[in-house]
Amino acid sequence: MMNPARERITDEPGPRRRIWEIDFLRGLSIILMVFYHLGYDLAEFCGIHRILGVEVNISGPILTVAQYFFAGVFIVLCGTSSTLSRRNIRRALKILGVAVVISVVTYVYSPSEAIYFGILHCLGVCILIYGLTLQKAGALICAAVGMAILGVSAALAVAMRNAAVPFNWLLPLGIHRVPYAALDYFPLLPWAGVYMAGVVLGKTVYAAKRSLIPGRWPETFINVAGRHALLIYVIHQPLLLAALYLLGLMR
Repeated sequence: MMNPARERITDEPGPRRRIWEIDFLRGLSIILMVFYHLGYDLAEFCGIHRILGVEVNISGPILTVAQYFFAGVFIVLCGTSSTLSRRNIRRALKILGVAVVISVVTYVYSPSEAIYFGILHCLGVCILIYGLTLQKAGALICAAVGMAILGVSAALAVAMRNAAVPFNWLLPLGIHRVPYAALDYFPLLPWAGVYMAGVVLGKTVYAAKRSLIPGRWPETFINVAGRHALLIYVIHQPLLLAALYLLGLMR
């Protein structure tokens, strides 16, 4: 990497340029997600609920809030990165292809908790729609779209409080039967609005496609993880389960 202070403009030939802090925050989010899933695996598959004297409660409010906070950061950064690429449709199709594989694998593993619209499905659709409709739009239009999505999401949440939905075919929009169980679920409403917040950030704060941090910052393991977040997302759970099995911790 010749210049880690700038985000790579993925379609440009020549030296790779990356925005250091975007890689770092993306990497931090994916690493924390791996630790969250490790806690889930230890509790769910190994019956271990305490590590080094600390109770692991994956369904508790602290870890639940942390999970959605870092997932939100990841989605915002994905929106920002979309403004730095000219090949968003190709990126979207790649992510959606991986998402379909995850749906098939989780359905085979546990049909009752299969992932039909997880974070990769959500991001793939968001990037595809952005690439087809809003890639050349200005920041104000993107901000208006994002606010509209969040407004509709809030109104839908109120309307659905006492509604009885007899089907799940509107899962991508957050409309489904109650209760609904899935290992991973991120509907477009409201998460597409969070993605659009990242798009607005990219079209304003990062309009020059340069890092906001002056000088050259050292490469870190976290930055490397940020550059390979999709790969880590795909392989980390099988690797965690394999490691726990080899250590004899699986029940």
